[in-house]
Amino acid sequence: MSSALNTTPNSISFKSIYVDFKAITKAGLAISVVFSSIAGYVLGFDSTHSFSWLVLLKLAIGGYCMVGASNAYNQVIEKDLDALMDRTKNRPVASGRMSPSLALIVASLLTVVGVALLYTINPKTAMFGAISIFLYTSIYTPLKTVTSLSVFVGAFPGAIPFMLGWVAATGEFGIEAGTLFLIQFFWQFPHFWAIGWFLYEDYEKAGFFMLPTGKKDKGTSLQIILYTIWLIIASLLPALGYTGRLFITPVASVLVLCLGLWMLFYAVRLYKIKTAKAARTLMLVSVSYITLLQLVYILDKFLR
Repeated sequence: MSSALNTTPNSISFKSIYVDFKAITKAGLAISVVFSSIAGYVLGFDSTHSFSWLVLLKLAIGGYCMVGASNAYNQVIEKDLDALMDRTKNRPVASGRMSPSLALIVASLLTVVGVALLYTINPKTAMFGAISIFLYTSIYTPLKTVTSLSVFVGAFPGAIPFMLGWVAATGEFGIEAGTLFLIQFFWQFPHFWAIGWFLYEDYEKAGFFMLPTGKKDKGTSLQIILYTIWLIIASLLPALGYTGRLFITPVASVLVLCLGLWMLFYAVRLYKIKTAKAARTLMLVSVSYITLLQLVYILDKFLR
């Protein structure tokens, strides 16, 4: 192991192990995904499905393991391509600080621990967690160098965390969990196309196809606008009273609409000026959007 990870002259550097573990699991992304799962759990529990701190802890740790495993597998598969891109060339496997075999061991351990923890919550939660790893690793990752439809495929595992929390709380996948899935599914497109836009040249070095038209053009920016509109509609579905126990009040609906229009403004702005800076701004707004949306849903549940 000492040859696979950063080391001090005479012993393993635990700081470097910690840094590389954060990098191989993409800790920032994993934590944001865990937040989505926690939000779904908080929305899901009620008098019939009681709140449990233990379940929440299992969901958080298990969810982190699942996302971390997906990212670790991804970095093993794409190690040579990661080495070509400025934003990824310093990742542990791509840079040579961690051997592919050790990364696979880490990914496998995370998978086993994650699935086991989620299974102790309920089998459906474990099943969806395992499906997300499979889709991300076995289908989305290989498709990135083949077709821009990879973003569509990647949107499925990317949309699982929000609804995973609901399934963890209730043990059921119904209209409520489906709606949460739909919201995060549509959110994936403007978010990742914005990333694909401002990192276009870097992705091009590795031969990744991330934009729907393959170019930073009017067609791509128009699709970003259209999917942002679909996102707004999906986010407002709970206001209509047809999504079971998942519903929001008129006040929350107005807030959700305002958030959507805020994001749509920056999507339209990208369509008009077509710059990398505008795309980066849209990406940051999209991250704020999904986080604030989840907070509005949660606060509405407890304040109404």
